[in-house]
Amino acid sequence: MRFATLALAGALLLSSPLAAISAPYTLDKSHAHVTFEVGHLGFSTVHGQFRKFDANIKFDPDDVEATQVNFVIDAASVDTLWEKRDDHIRGKDFLDVANHPEITFVTKTVTPTGAETADVLGDLTIRGVTQPVTFQAKLNKMGPSPFNPNQTIAGFTVTGQIDRTKYGVSYAAPAVSAIIPIQIELEMSPATN
Repeated sequence: MRFATLALAGALLLSSPLAAISAPYTLDKSHAHVTFEVGHLGFSTVHGQFRKFDANIKFDPDDVEATQVNFVIDAASVDTLWEKRDDHIRGKDFLDVANHPEITFVTKTVTPTGAETADVLGDLTIRGVTQPVTFQAKLNKMGPSPFNPNQTIAGFTVTGQIDRTKYGVSYAAPAVSAIIPIQIELEMSPATN
């Protein structure tokens, strides 16, 4: 499935009783993952994730540029598989979750860049600081579920990077990477009543 052919896909998907143009989509949290990487002093790379997040999504396969996403991450759900490090990340040196419990991303524009790709520009807020950031989205597949042909699924991989120092998170930078690669895997389906 390609972004360039989503208009045709949208027309075909209208035959599904659950598909609706301009209807909200529901994030399938059991098939979604928010991960990041941080270089540690040049010796190793720490891999982490956020375990709690949600999204309000409006996605029209006939008009990809009209996509709207409001993604909310529970900052305290950070998990790098080391409890003492996670407690440090939750503290004032890094995310300061007591005062800033959420990380949010709100789209501004979605611009197709290829047959299966688009740039997603939005406002990312960390520790109460909002900065524009662009992520790259790749459509992996869109179509009916093999387990339920009445359910349409759209799957995406979203990648990008952020400079944490722009959000006031400058502790130990650059020895501990300032530039953080991000990857989000997600599946979503048209919302049902």
